[in-house]
Amino acid sequence: MSDETLNGAAPVAEQTQPTFTVEKMYLKDASFEAPNTPQVFNEQGQPDLQMKLNQKVTRLAENAYEVSLGITLTCNINEHNAYLAEVVQAGVFGLGGFDDPTLDAMLGIQCPNLLYPYAAAAIGQLVTTGGFPPFPMQPLNFEALYAESLRQRAAQGQGSALANAETAGNA
Repeated sequence: MSDETLNGAAPVAEQTQPTFTVEKMYLKDASFEAPNTPQVFNEQGQPDLQMKLNQKVTRLAENAYEVSLGITLTCNINEHNAYLAEVVQAGVFGLGGFDDPTLDAMLGIQCPNLLYPYAAAAIGQLVTTGGFPPFPMQPLNFEALYAESLRQRAAQGQGSALANAETAGNA
């Protein structure tokens, strides 16, 4: 905004509006293991699938953060490991003008919401390329996961926000 006056009025002080930008999204790490192939393809039984989710936030600059969303999917059939698929989807996000609680919520809710579809697609591709049936990953409620992480941090006496922490445990 310029310092000019409009209709003789004093100049309006420039207000800082919160900003949120996606600078870059990328696959940071991916791995797939199927240690019991080809024998596991003949196993009869219901697959036991377990998914683990974790999130890491790293401050890169004053208003720049890398958020990494890790997903580990393990499939066992009759106590035999069929496969293990791991993906870390990451992004660099620009966040400025937010108060600390809002910044923390943006890093814990909005950023993972944007990363999750890419991570889910990468996991799905690894599983099907490995010769296994597709695993349709359900949408996740990152708002509820974030609320739970706040409760856990409060119970552990950790007041540090995601923005100031190197890591933030399970999302």
